[in-house]
Amino acid sequence: MTNYSSPPSAVRGVAEPTATVDASAPKKNKMSRVAFASFMGTVIEFYDFGIFGTAAALVFADAFFPALGTYAGTIVSFATLGVAFVARPFGSVLFGHFGDRLGRKKTLIATMMLMGVSTVIIGLLPTAATAGVVAPIVLIVLRIAQGFAAGGEWAGAALFTSENAPSERRGFWSMFTNLGGAVANILALSTFFVTGLLMSNETFIAWGWRVPFLLSILLVSVGLYVRLKLEESPVFTDEMESQGRSSLPFVEAMTHQWREILLGAGAFVSSFAFGYIGIAYLINYGTVTLDLNQQGVLAAGVFGNVVNGASMISGAILSDRFGRRPVLLVVNLIGIPWALILFPLLDTGSPAAFWLAITVSFFIAGHGWGVCGSFLSELFRTRYRATAAGLAYSLAAILGGGVPPLVAATLISKYGGAVFGVFLACYAAVGLICTYVLRETRSRALDEAPPGVGLDRAGDS
Repeated sequence: MTNYSSPPSAVRGVAEPTATVDASAPKKNKMSRVAFASFMGTVIEFYDFGIFGTAAALVFADAFFPALGTYAGTIVSFATLGVAFVARPFGSVLFGHFGDRLGRKKTLIATMMLMGVSTVIIGLLPTAATAGVVAPIVLIVLRIAQGFAAGGEWAGAALFTSENAPSERRGFWSMFTNLGGAVANILALSTFFVTGLLMSNETFIAWGWRVPFLLSILLVSVGLYVRLKLEESPVFTDEMESQGRSSLPFVEAMTHQWREILLGAGAFVSSFAFGYIGIAYLINYGTVTLDLNQQGVLAAGVFGNVVNGASMISGAILSDRFGRRPVLLVVNLIGIPWALILFPLLDTGSPAAFWLAITVSFFIAGHGWGVCGSFLSELFRTRYRATAAGLAYSLAAILGGGVPPLVAATLISKYGGAVFGVFLACYAAVGLICTYVLRETRSRALDEAPPGVGLDRAGDS
């Protein structure tokens, strides 16, 4: 097996760079500042992304799809959640293209603006009672825009951090991108929790759900200020100076590393499945199916995301010590039996069981997400890294985060929770196989081509 730490061989027709970028050398960007910018930006992006999932679980069936009834309206609400996941790969390709050609920083600012504007407009959107069929159509369009922004956001933020980080702690620093997502979920659920406490259920359904969306404008202002203060990634800058820009990053990525894109996505599908079942579907399942107290369910969601964030930190630290693959192998291995007992546990109807279900699901997802930023950054070449890593992440998101919440209501209502548990276990099995097939990446420098990938094979000029 090829060792990633071996020096890259000379490439036909291309001069060797005069110096190799040392990822641990001093840089203009301090790591604390880079990590905070990545963290804060992702908090804002995925707060906007996450409040939609919570609103879909609690409100959107009545607000935008009342004619369909509670059951069908809930399914369609989660379908609107899912369209964003369909849009994410396209956003990854679009913003990844510009990220690989123009730089990470510019795309990060663009994705934040798109997400922020879309979210605020959702908060101002009239419901079906006022605007009729136009309301759900516009809602779906805005959700697609959120998906585009989320697809470009993760890769830009994760790569910006990993390309600035010292190699021996790349896992830890790269984790801050996903940690921002956990904090965003806490903020989203807490906002709904507090809003629900301060007003009646009728008021909350009438207009209170809009408050979390409108508050986004404050967060976006902070995020833009932080990101505008940063310099471009040094690894990206060196690549542009020594090798030039890729004219078509997507074509290069798919020509050379389509296998790693698919396997990288497969390695993380179970993390997304457990995470988004906890973020979106279980909130609805706890309140509607189990008839648990809404505030208690939201409080459990907040606690679960605290566990999620702590698990990301743990997974990242473990990956720096033992490697990315060992952590992911254990995550997916544990996920198989947990998937099989999850819904039988929930169906006891006990609030304690619900809290346990949320906690363990996020524990598994968090350890996977903690490895994500470093592992996917290290899999791909710099010249198309934003496109390839973003596409792998978005494919994992659509398959793991978009599909399970969408099909859960149908499978569980027809066949019971045990069958859906088998469905989730299959996701963990896929993640286990894909992780096993991939190489370890911890020791590979980010300015080094992966084994078997060279410019003479890339068709570059």
